[in-house]
Amino acid sequence: MDRTVKLRVRVDYATYSALKEVEEEYREVLEDAVSYGLANRTTSFTRIRAGVYMTEREKHKDLPSHYIYTACEDASERLSSFEKMKRKGRAFTDKPTIKKVTVHLDDHLWKFSLDSISISIKRGKVFISPTLPKLFWKYYNGGWTIASEARFKSLKGNVVELYIVFRKDEPKPYEPKAFIPVDLNENSVSVLVDGNPILLETNIKKITLGYEYRRRAITTGRSTKDRDVRSGLRRLREGDRKADIRWKLANLIVKAALEGRSAIVLENLPRNTPEKMIKGIRDPQLRLRIYRSAFSSMKNAIIEKAREYGVPVIPVNPAYTSSTCPIHNCRITYSPNVGSAQRVGKCEKGGELWHRDVVALYNLVRKAGDGRAVPLPSTGPHDPPTVKLGRWLRAKSLHSIMNEHKMIEMKV
Repeated sequence: MDRTVKLRVRVDYATYSALKEVEEEYREVLEDAVSYGLANRTTSFTRIRAGVYMTEREKHKDLPSHYIYTACEDASERLSSFEKMKRKGRAFTDKPTIKKVTVHLDDHLWKFSLDSISISIKRGKVFISPTLPKLFWKYYNGGWTIASEARFKSLKGNVVELYIVFRKDEPKPYEPKAFIPVDLNENSVSVLVDGNPILLETNIKKITLGYEYRRRAITTGRSTKDRDVRSGLRRLREGDRKADIRWKLANLIVKAALEGRSAIVLENLPRNTPEKMIKGIRDPQLRLRIYRSAFSSMKNAIIEKAREYGVPVIPVNPAYTSSTCPIHNCRITYSPNVGSAQRVGKCEKGGELWHRDVVALYNLVRKAGDGRAVPLPSTGPHDPPTVKLGRWLRAKSLHSIMNEHKMIEMKV
């Protein structure tokens, strides 16, 4: 299990120039290694290294030999990834395009200490003294070890970006005593904790459309090759904002499961979920929202965080979870005449009213093998308490959010 911490360090011109020179020669070796792999139809690191090593050693006599090794490893990974995408029909070029390059370092090319980091260059070494962020100390003091490999790349303004990898053995999953089902939606995530449903707003719809409007305002009537347009697009941080929401939400859910020694129940979403969901949808805005909702990324973030803490995850079939009554096992009908996305439906047999997100939670628990969480029948909808994005982002745990909601209800 690996975690990567990114460090940005401003260095002097001499250090920057030496690392930039290494990066440029590394790119040349990488391009030659990729071309060799394609010409010889191989993705094997050992075959690529054997085929290009002597030639590259003659061309780059002052470059440490281990940069040729790591470039061959990089080429092997790129070629393997390209072949995998090609088999899936998602490769749009005849060969992998090398756009961005990060220089891979092994234990012969760099040494780490809390005071400075040394990196081998042509005819010597350079020493960098970074300011270590809070995230670094979290892993450093949390039982993680620094891996032997690292990466770096040069940025504008004499800035070097370092990628430090931390490594830790995965803890053994425990035997769960209860279940915490999680239902993923475009604009919210609903969770069932201790038999109480709660809905956490993510505002993904608002974020997606907001950035799309800004992107159109920047590019309308202008070429994307324009310098100002490229600069404006680079300043957009849609992916960063969504990733921040995903990881903080995953952290809350996993820690709640760990406290109660529970298993997390997730929808086993199929491959290419967005592509399958947008089939038959003609509205371009709705297609855009669905495609950028990143359901699989949210699911993967929860799974990855659960691996870190040893929390078991149970994937279940998501079919009909929001359209089946968990009490009578019959259909729930949603009125189509009031809006396009009805949240409350009615059981055809018992007449109970169900909130779409809540009934999905109970059905996920049933599919995981526990039917005890289903509430008693009632004619009123089981509406979950809704927590705004700004509130749960600052929360320490899901239990604190639910306790706060109960106190508010008592005051009312």
